[in-house]
Amino acid sequence: MMKYYGRIWLLCLLLTGISFGVLAQRVITGKVTSVADGSPLPGVSVLVKGTTNGTSADAEGQYRLSIPTSGTVTLAFSFIGLEPQEITVGTNRSVVNVEMAESATELNQVVVTGYNQTQRKDVIGSIASIKSDVYKDVPVVGVDQALQGRAAGVQVSQSSGTPGGGISIRIRGNTSISASNSPLFIVDGVPVQVGAVSGRDFGGQRDNTLAIINPNDIESLEVLKDASAKAIYGSRGANGVVIITTKRGRNNKTTITADVQRGVTQIIKRPQLLNSSQLVELQREAITNAGQDPDKQGIIAGVTDGVDTDWVDAVLRQGILQQYQISAAGGNDRTRFYLSGSVRDEEGVQLNNRFTRYSGALNLDHKATSKLSFGANINMAISKNNRVKGDNFLDGVYSGAIKSLPFYAPFNEQGQLYGPNSIGYAGFPNFNPVAQAVLPRFVTHGLKMIVGVNADYEIIKNLRFRTKFSMDYNNAEEDQYESSGTAIGGFLQGVGGKGYGVYITSTSYTLINSNVLTYYLSLNENHHFNVLLGNEIIHSQGRSSDVTGRLFPSDDFTYINSAGIVDAGGSFFGQNGLLSFFGEVKYDYKDRYLLGFTSRYDGSSRFGQNRRFGLFPSASAGWRISQEKFMENARFISDLKLRGSFGFTGNERIGNFQYLGTWASATYNGATGVGPNNLSNPNLQWERTREANVGFDASFWNGRFSVTADAYSNLTDNLLFAEPIPLTTGFGSIQGNIGQISNRGVELTLSSVNVDREVRWSTDLNLTHNVNNVAMLANQDTLFRGYSGNGVGGTNAVLQGQPLGTFWGLKFMGVDPATGDAIYEDVNGDGRISPEDGQVIGNAQPKLFGGFTNSVSYKGFDLSVFFQFMYGNKILNFTNTSLLNTGSDIQDNQSIAALRRWQQEGDVTDIPRYVLGNTYNSFHSSRFLEDGSYLRLKNISLGYNLPARWVTRAKMGSVRVFASATNLWTLTAYSGPDPEVSTLDGSTTAQGIDFFTLPQVKTIMGGVTVKF
Repeated sequence: MMKYYGRIWLLCLLLTGISFGVLAQRVITGKVTSVADGSPLPGVSVLVKGTTNGTSADAEGQYRLSIPTSGTVTLAFSFIGLEPQEITVGTNRSVVNVEMAESATELNQVVVTGYNQTQRKDVIGSIASIKSDVYKDVPVVGVDQALQGRAAGVQVSQSSGTPGGGISIRIRGNTSISASNSPLFIVDGVPVQVGAVSGRDFGGQRDNTLAIINPNDIESLEVLKDASAKAIYGSRGANGVVIITTKRGRNNKTTITADVQRGVTQIIKRPQLLNSSQLVELQREAITNAGQDPDKQGIIAGVTDGVDTDWVDAVLRQGILQQYQISAAGGNDRTRFYLSGSVRDEEGVQLNNRFTRYSGALNLDHKATSKLSFGANINMAISKNNRVKGDNFLDGVYSGAIKSLPFYAPFNEQGQLYGPNSIGYAGFPNFNPVAQAVLPRFVTHGLKMIVGVNADYEIIKNLRFRTKFSMDYNNAEEDQYESSGTAIGGFLQGVGGKGYGVYITSTSYTLINSNVLTYYLSLNENHHFNVLLGNEIIHSQGRSSDVTGRLFPSDDFTYINSAGIVDAGGSFFGQNGLLSFFGEVKYDYKDRYLLGFTSRYDGSSRFGQNRRFGLFPSASAGWRISQEKFMENARFISDLKLRGSFGFTGNERIGNFQYLGTWASATYNGATGVGPNNLSNPNLQWERTREANVGFDASFWNGRFSVTADAYSNLTDNLLFAEPIPLTTGFGSIQGNIGQISNRGVELTLSSVNVDREVRWSTDLNLTHNVNNVAMLANQDTLFRGYSGNGVGGTNAVLQGQPLGTFWGLKFMGVDPATGDAIYEDVNGDGRISPEDGQVIGNAQPKLFGGFTNSVSYKGFDLSVFFQFMYGNKILNFTNTSLLNTGSDIQDNQSIAALRRWQQEGDVTDIPRYVLGNTYNSFHSSRFLEDGSYLRLKNISLGYNLPARWVTRAKMGSVRVFASATNLWTLTAYSGPDPEVSTLDGSTTAQGIDFFTLPQVKTIMGGVTVKF
């Protein structure tokens, strides 16, 4: 019996012990909110320090966690982009509310990495981040301009000073000869169309789709540069990826922001040309040197130069820039919004040139339940671009003004413009540049919409699914008319002298559906996994049509339906699709050892059935040395991380249906039929770039000084290129995959906080050195590109062993002091100068480029000074083939440099003698090639935030006034107006040519930003 009671007693003791063990737990609850606006912070990790016991805040920021009853514990709160906190909880505390602030250090800043995001300190790829604050006072038209000089490895060149004009962007060099070299732009997860809005370029210059997107609506930019960062975009990632994140609302009181900017613009430098008297003297000398009588040709001093017109001054003006924007942002713990509207109006420095943009944005985020949330984004812009002809057009405005003889005037005595039927009209090739500016109508109406809707659902804890449907829609209408007072509409005989009209419409859109599954797993507080799986379907479609008319009844009837003859037109339709599957796995051990694996499998309709699908994998690794025990005594090192990556990306941006054997309409002997147009190539495939990258990130003294360095080696093979074939086949080429291009380089980014007291002074510097090389072509033949060169095959050449952008021509050895004739190198030694003596004379690739920024703040004042530079590149001053033509003709004005020409025996100069009709001295040679290096004060801005006590009296939140100047000063040895321009906008093989290109503009502006 006693034995029985003993067992019962023992069982009771055990049950009591278990009960005590269960009851020895208490529950801690609380809410995690933002210190900035009080909004809840879902997803924040709450962990009992030193254990695996933890939880996460729900959609309302609430959390609940069981902890031991006895003793104190430390709760660790952490989340991406927020400052981590540790709070000690005693035995008598059951509620712990926490306010968390955004991280002030760069290491904890959030970086968007494709379909996901991470902290800067955990990035093991090469990614550059640019916040909108760095360009808030810079009058950039588009987001592409905002990138210039701001990130290592990113080369941005503005092709001209035309408002809304083209921008060239290259990330780690040129990777292709024929396919696009522009990076992929992603706006809020939507891949957007880049390039020209209109279908007609004016002398090589195009307009720019990205100029339609308002930079003031952008929160941040991320530039993905190596394979580990961009392989998630597979066949579209070879040229780099620019991820644009627009502004969104927060859980706070609605804030209304009004922003006003106004300023003036003018070109940075005007070309120096001869006046009438100087030109008459030069022309008479050229005619006399040719053994002719200048009087008989009507070139008479005191008569011919009776009129002295400064044509450049006649077609240029001081432009006016103005921009107005109002935005509202706010929300509550369930719904947040951002809404903005903006007007930008930029009057160009050329007469009749103007760019106007109306834009709006709406971003919505809504939490339906603790697990389900929705989002939507709409960005829409309408633009009107009043264009003028430019660059190498004979009837261009700026180009015509430079070339035109000063002997003629724009207006007659009655103040009327001289036209083709006027006695005082210059005719071919001068025309009347003022009339060419003000009489034609070249209006491009653009519409761009970027729309997306998404839904996010948390299936189980840390497992989330997102689906997104989006569209990029583009429409353009070009309304053009050249009156009878213009060169085309009134002078060109083939048109008929009674006006010429063109109307072009184009519509394109891209539909995208992406589905992404993400899972985060943490084991034992040491092992962290982040897994992403997804698929994407992209469909693009485009339509365009055009029609031309001539013989209008008068210049009062300017539309096509009034044309006497409508004899030209066309229409086009094209479409393509992309089917993709992708995945990513990231792992870190104790935040010390990091690994990443990414892969994308793409199928494109642009390639042959045998090579339609391609795999683009990458792997990366990082080692945070600063977390090792042997680094504990190096307390001045905040973070030190080594990283490396290897992988493959692709390029599929060529025309549609090029793998097909196509037929096209043909006319023979008055009969219409069809005939073969292209040969088929079922093996046509993507360009593939093999990319290797090593680098390190270091931060010292709690972020006071940081260094990021990268070295990379990229090799692109299977180049999409029209391979030459014998003409006996009936075709000149077949689209194939031949050749290789390599890019190798180093990048360095330095950031420092030099003074951090009442005065704060910080410095940012980025440097890039890239070596581009055509590693292999189908054969050793020279492929000429660019313009035809007098005396040689072309101005540019694509050659194995040379970089893209190589200049070709004769080597100019100087001027013979005895005869005044040019001396060229006789390469083949045959005793005469011929096209066979052409050789490589330089290249447009810079040896070094970058940007340098100093920012100073003191109390309410802030000052920013930004320099941008390029070193070691050559620029072809092709304008001088006309302005220093040594007398090959006397139809163009000449540069003031012609005053130092050779005139008599013994003269030592670099300008040969002028002889009418002599083309030898003006052969295309290195005489026209110059050093294109420059250092430019890109922007200087000064701002002041009014004291809060003043602002609150007026019931405003804050007021900031600022003044800004852009392109204020340039240091360069280049003799032309601007070393940055490039006539053939966006060209890969013929970059760095200045051929009557409008230089950049200098902008001086002021503005005020008011928040309510």
